[in-house]
Amino acid sequence: MADTTSSDIPTDSGTLQTADGRPLKAALATAQRSARNRAFYLVLPLLLFVVVTFIFPIGQMLMRSVSDPRFIEHVDLGTGEVTPIMVGLRTWFDENPAGTEPDEAAYAALVADLVHLREIRAQGNAGTRINYVYPGARSMFTGGARRAGRLEPPFKDAILDMDEDWADPALWQTMRSSSGRYTADFYLAAIDRERDAQGNIQKVDEERAIYLLLFERTLILSVVITLLTLILGFPVAFLLATLPLRYSNVLMILVLLPFWTSLLVRTTSWIVLLQTQGVVNDIAVSVGLITDESRLQMIYNQTGTVIAMTHILLPFMILPLYSVMRPINPSYVRAARSLGATSWTAFRRIYLPLTIPGIAAGSLLVFILAVGYYITPALVGGSRGQLISNLIAFHMQNSLNWSLAAALAGLLLGGILILYWLYDRLVGIDNLKLG
Repeated sequence: MADTTSSDIPTDSGTLQTADGRPLKAALATAQRSARNRAFYLVLPLLLFVVVTFIFPIGQMLMRSVSDPRFIEHVDLGTGEVTPIMVGLRTWFDENPAGTEPDEAAYAALVADLVHLREIRAQGNAGTRINYVYPGARSMFTGGARRAGRLEPPFKDAILDMDEDWADPALWQTMRSSSGRYTADFYLAAIDRERDAQGNIQKVDEERAIYLLLFERTLILSVVITLLTLILGFPVAFLLATLPLRYSNVLMILVLLPFWTSLLVRTTSWIVLLQTQGVVNDIAVSVGLITDESRLQMIYNQTGTVIAMTHILLPFMILPLYSVMRPINPSYVRAARSLGATSWTAFRRIYLPLTIPGIAAGSLLVFILAVGYYITPALVGGSRGQLISNLIAFHMQNSLNWSLAAALAGLLLGGILILYWLYDRLVGIDNLKLG
């Protein structure tokens, strides 16, 4: 008689049960749930790491790009207490539509708010927030707060006697748009747009339009660098994939060698090589290609940026190409040749289509790295080789306009996400192979 103590036992109703009498379906569901829970707990540390170091900072950046409440709130750094400010002026803005000329009530509210700013020492922060859009506003707020307590009605004349710029409609529109907790003004500034006195969106003056130019330059240089790395990396990856193992290992060491050298060292090495009195120009002069008076300017411009970044990012193109080329069976091309195809036809119709996932993955990786590069353009690019990342760093470190820097970074992030979406539509994210 067969032993049924450890096997599934059919009941009278025909439902399978486990040895301990539980329905088999429920037991399987419990086992699957336990397996999913174990898997979740295993990846939980990595998930928390990604959330804390990646998702949360990006979310904070996006929030900063649409919110800078220093004009409406003052935070005491010692106690953390939040105090509402500019209450009177915000009330006037709520009661009057955009484009309304400030009246005596508006200036009276402004004086009362300046007095309050003086009392809690918040005039600097409030003025700095307006100064991001209206240059010179910080000094107006600090100077106005010092004298506001001595002003007497009519407040409009008293304020304008103190500084006529207080009557500028652009200043009042800036204060109006800054009186809310959320604003799109930083994104407008990031695409060289601003609001007029009536609140309508318009282009900034031509001499102030720099951000779209930098975005365009970043896009063009990143595309050029991606194409150059593809042209230079494809034959290297092909050699790695087809040479005997003892030779390909040596070549792979040479490809990986830059990763063992500091990025700063590689960048400064290009400065030594490309400068006017550098190695490349000296060799060109010594062999007679150029004269000593016509030395090439290859540094502190876009040329230096392209050359240095192409060299630095080349391994990121080679490795994805190699990972795709290595498994390709050489017999495919030989079969095409045996059927009458020329070498070019066999490459174009057989080999190249098989390498498309590697080309797409390498191009995606190099392009994303190029648009966000900072150190190399800062060192070798000069004023004409700077990318949008350098301006983001400037606003973070020098102008301290973190909201505008966050808006620029947000636009850059949006462009990268669109690129991922296009890659998924054209190639498929499942085909992504990075080495």
